Amino acid sequence: MEVGATIRLMGDSATAEIVSDCALRAEASGLDSIWVPDHVAIPPDDAEGSNGRYLDALASLAWLAAMTSQIALGLGVLVLPYRRALPTAKWLATIQELSGERLRVGVGIGWMDPEFRALGIERRHRGRDSDEVLDLLNRAFGAEDDVVIEHDQPFLFRPRPPRPPIFVGGWGPHALARAARFGDGWLPMQSDPKQLAAPIEELRERFEAAGKPPPQVACFASLPRGELQAGLDQAETLREVGVTQIIQGTRYATADEFAEGLEPAAEIREALASR
Repeated sequence: MEVGATIRLMGDSATAEIVSDCALRAEASGLDSIWVPDHVAIPPDDAEGSNGRYLDALASLAWLAAMTSQIALGLGVLVLPYRRALPTAKWLATIQELSGERLRVGVGIGWMDPEFRALGIERRHRGRDSDEVLDLLNRAFGAEDDVVIEHDQPFLFRPRPPRPPIFVGGWGPHALARAARFGDGWLPMQSDPKQLAAPIEELRERFEAAGKPPPQVACFASLPRGELQAGLDQAETLREVGVTQIIQGTRYATADEFAEGLEPAAEIREALASR
């Protein structure tokens, strides 16, 4: 089982110094991955906790790729309808290429009405629009001769590194079907093993029916600090129901506070690696 952590791209802690320091501390701790969220247009009446300040997820990961060397770089999650398919594929291919194939792509269809309105996008088409992006990603990264056709126009998709693993977010049958059709796994916003067991079993069945390897499942969790055995028990219970990656989420205002919140994840990662 892998263990990662989230890095905040919002609010007063979203500065170059803090974001970079957090990434470097996560890598030095031995964690497997760092993950960043995606928002582009927070309305004034929903800005508590961020003050509407958000760094762009793709630009931030490209920047972090240049200052790290080993830790995986995750999008948790990229809201697919917010961006056109081809430029999104180019962003992802570029980060994957320049990072040495360390990218992991969590994707979602979005939920915040004001963001869709600010972008001039029909929220009711979000599922269809997301599938179009995912379809292009699979075609572009899978083009054996680097030639892709989009809107009846052939073009060369270069660079074309190996496709990063795609984790489909969301809950319910539509999310599981989308994951089995387009992705490599699932990224639920849920960490209760009792709630996850049945959907993961359904996901396994869908992947098997699609002729795919067993799915990866990454979940955001809050690991207990100072209670290593309790954390290991939590990780083991999640592993038993099919979770393959735990992503520690924590609130912090400074890099030192981030490092303190990182301790449970780093301890559990080390303990799991020694088994």
